[in-house]
Amino acid sequence: MKRRVGTYRLLTRDPASGEPLIVTRLECPASGVVIEGEFDLGWIGLLTPDQLDFVGGLLRNRGNVQRLATELGVAYNTARNRLDDIVQALGGPPDQETDQVSRAVVLDRLATHEITPEEAIVLLRDR
Repeated sequence: MKRRVGTYRLLTRDPASGEPLIVTRLECPASGVVIEGEFDLGWIGLLTPDQLDFVGGLLRNRGNVQRLATELGVAYNTARNRLDDIVQALGGPPDQETDQVSRAVVLDRLATHEITPEEAIVLLRDR
């Protein structure tokens, strides 16, 4: 989404205290409509701005962590660890098998050219 001039990244925590923020005002610049109250940020409020950017990138890449890792210029395992951190921030269970990808999944990803043979070797070695 294109950012308007004069807008800022969404803050989810008070920079001074670290406590969660609430939204108290919504405004439509086109119509001038203003809505005031106390609005919860929902699951978005549980994430940092960097985590929100990561989720946006993951959605742009249709959930493909390998493509997102390439886009970000980081290793697959780094991107996977960031995703695991987001899952935990949202209250999901910790991944019991972090960085342990099943052999079949690796071979499937290799067959569809989603990963290179070198990346497959690394993933299989990390099992």
